[in-house]
Amino acid sequence: MTLFGRTLGGEEIASLVFLLMALVIWLMAWRGERDWTRWFRRWESGRKARRDEELAREAGGAPPSAPGARRGPWG
Repeated sequence: MTLFGRTLGGEEIASLVFLLMALVIWLMAWRGERDWTRWFRRWESGRKARRDEELAREAGGAPPSAPGARRGPWG
């Protein structure tokens, strides 16, 4: 086989195939990690929203998003 004017032997072809397989495996693992991260962020934000709503209901006051509510760790 010739690639860019250079003749490739069996060892070089096998190296290219294994390199491409490693790239595909890495991309699949990265995609799974990315999907898991998205799921966790969605779950965590939903849990926080439910908890904030529950705390507001228990306190009987204004919801945490009110203008006078604290925002972040510094107020």
